[in-house]
Amino acid sequence: MTTLAATPAPAAPRALARQRRRTALLSAAAVVLLVVLTAVGLGTGEVSVPPVDALRGLVGLGDPGTVMLVQELRAPRVLSALVAGAGLGVAGAVLQRVARNPLASPDVVGVTGGASLGAVAAIATGASAALTPLAALLGGLLAAVLLGLLAWRGGFTVSRLVLVGIAVQSGLAAAVNLFIVRFPRELASTALQWTTGSVYGRTWTEFGAGGAAILAGIALALACNRRLAVLDLGDDAAGALGLAPRAARLHLLFLAVVLASVAAALAGPIGFVALAVPHVVRFLAGPPTAGTLALAGLTGAALLLGADLIVLHLLPVRGLPVGVVTATLGAPWLLVLMLRQMKPNAGSTTR
Repeated sequence: MTTLAATPAPAAPRALARQRRRTALLSAAAVVLLVVLTAVGLGTGEVSVPPVDALRGLVGLGDPGTVMLVQELRAPRVLSALVAGAGLGVAGAVLQRVARNPLASPDVVGVTGGASLGAVAAIATGASAALTPLAALLGGLLAAVLLGLLAWRGGFTVSRLVLVGIAVQSGLAAAVNLFIVRFPRELASTALQWTTGSVYGRTWTEFGAGGAAILAGIALALACNRRLAVLDLGDDAAGALGLAPRAARLHLLFLAVVLASVAAALAGPIGFVALAVPHVVRFLAGPPTAGTLALAGLTGAALLLGADLIVLHLLPVRGLPVGVVTATLGAPWLLVLMLRQMKPNAGSTTR
């Protein structure tokens, strides 16, 4: 009688299991970091509050003075940074996978510029704060339409997408500056944050409208991860599996635009968070999965809230917008990515 040798388990399932464990550990670490950053953000300021008391005050427990300080003055800013960062992280991850382009990002291709234009136009015309996210969404959609009309004409390449996106972003930024210059000073000062990005002065009204839309968009993106995974295989394979590639890409692109636009309505055109977060997550956790998409949201939230705390407590200059910090960190990252794409062995840039 012959005995069969034990067949080793396939390498792919083992690698997938390792990646899932690594993603779960990184997600748990990100959640702990977010709790710590939230406690610091709620507890530090001119009046210091112990971290545990600050977290209790967020849910209405503890001393009434602490509850009022935390809930009315600090919580809207901290929570706005959390949800806006999460929205940008997920939007960047979805957009890069849909475009198959590591340089694709809402702030690079002009989507956040369009959202800023819509928000500033709403502020300048005296619209209510609750309508600002809707105006930003319409502006982001306008920018996405312009980008699609200009970048997809004559073939799609990485360099064309980036160049057209920069041109669209520059034109929209000029329109934003025109609004700020032409309208009354009190409106201009309110709209000035949209030139760089800031969560200063956020209110519960703004957070409620924008935060609900962002959380719903993130949940929808996680639900659509199967479509993203099929699209990652290529259009031919996606079609063979019964998915209409063009319709799926349009749907997912619209979802990324909505997330980025509402995040910009809540925090202004925060630069480079959506660009850098997917690369950081890919470096730490490996190829994209549903878990890494959720991790991108957690990482974006931690990055934006951490940058805002740096602005508030570590920089010697008071009152700087958080977009200054993210742009300072992100500009070298963009340069490195562009140089990598220019290498001959970086792969084809056309699809």
